Order: sequence, then C-alpha cells, then structure tokens
Amino acid sequence: MNENLFASFTTPSMMGLPIAVLIVMFPSILFPSPGRLINNRLISIQQWLIQLVSKQMLSIHNQKGRTWALMLVSLILFIASTNLLGLLPHSFTPTTQLSMNLGMAIPLWAGAVITGFRYKTKASLAHFLPQGTPIPLIPMLVIIETISLFIQPMALAVRLTANITAGHLLIHLIGGATLALIDISTTTAFITFTILILLTILEFAVALIQAYVFTLLVSLYLHDNT
Repeated sequence: MNENLFASFTTPSMMGLPIAVLIVMFPSILFPSPGRLINNRLISIQQWLIQLVSKQMLSIHNQKGRTWALMLVSLILFIASTNLLGLLPHSFTPTTQLSMNLGMAIPLWAGAVITGFRYKTKASLAHFLPQGTPIPLIPMLVIIETISLFIQPMALAVRLTANITAGHLLIHLIGGATLALIDISTTTAFITFTILILLTILEFAVALIQAYVFTLLVSLYLHDNT
C-alpha cells in the first residue's frame, strides 16, 4: 500500500506518451451546448447553474469586470468537473498537479494585475502604501505589500493542490485500512467503511467548494483592479 500511495498522482501515459492533455480536455464534452428550441432537463439544469454562478460572481463587478464573465464561468466549470472526475476509481485528477494549478493561477492573476495598472494606475500603486503610514515604515511596508502581491498566485495554486491531494490520500489510506481489517475484525472494518463513505461524500463537497473558492479569489483580484 505504501508503494502505491502516490501512484494516482503520477501523470498517466499510453505507449510512453503522456495523455494528461486528453484528460484535461475531457470535461469539456460533459457540458453539451443547447441545440434545440426546447431544452431537455440536463441542459436546463446546466444553464440554471451557470446563471446562478454568473450572478453570484459578477454582482460585485462593474461593466469592465463583467467582460471576464465567460472566463470565470469556464474556470469554475473546468475545476469542478476535473475535481469530481478525479474521485472516480483509477482516475487521474489534473488539479493535484501544482504545475497545472500554477498554469491557471499565474495568467489569471497577471491579467487582473496588468488590467489594474493599465486602467487604475494610481489606485493600484496606492495598495503598496496604505494611507497614514509613518515615514520610517514606508520602505518596509512597500516590500511587504510587494511580496504579498506576488505570492497571491502561489497561494491560489497551493490551496487547491493541497486540499485535493489531502482528500485523495485520506480516501486511499482509509480504503486500504478497510481492506486490511476485513480479515481481522468485521465490526472494525464496517466502522472504517462507514467513515470512508462519509469522507467520500465530504470530498464531493470539497471538490465543488475548492472550485468556487479558486474562482471567487480570481474574481476578487479582478474586482480590486477594475
């Protein structure tokens, strides 16, 4: 069990070629586009959820920030779908890879910051120096605010990676313990299996919550710069 503990986090390959790109593209086929005059229940629920998320995300934005609506909705749908698909047995979760999460966080963060410096230059520079700061503390505060600005995409990526990875490891460990306890104590194995079921339900919630938190923080960064 210890040898295969991190096997689910390794990038899968087929015939020596990595297939991570195909796995990343797979969730896009789960959201069919409406092509009928009257939609079926699945597409109606899908459109209702998208409208609900859009209304929640864009309520704080001005007209310029709402131009990012398609990006934010696509982001939350992509992260949520990949997180949920990763809970299937023998599947690969792309969001457990820090490199991929950084690849999502850094461009979005950079786009929001560049937008702020382009359209709200004075307000963006004012974040580096709070009003009423004593003169001796100005250099230190500028350095601290600069570091906190550049650490934002790292915090986004690490938060998502750590939460998804920790949940998968717990499921793997408790599942292995359940199999090992079947021959030793049926009662203890049943209790462990019940804990595994509850943890799996919790992981479904965590998968959706982490997608929402990631997108919400990107939305807040955008709001601060538009």
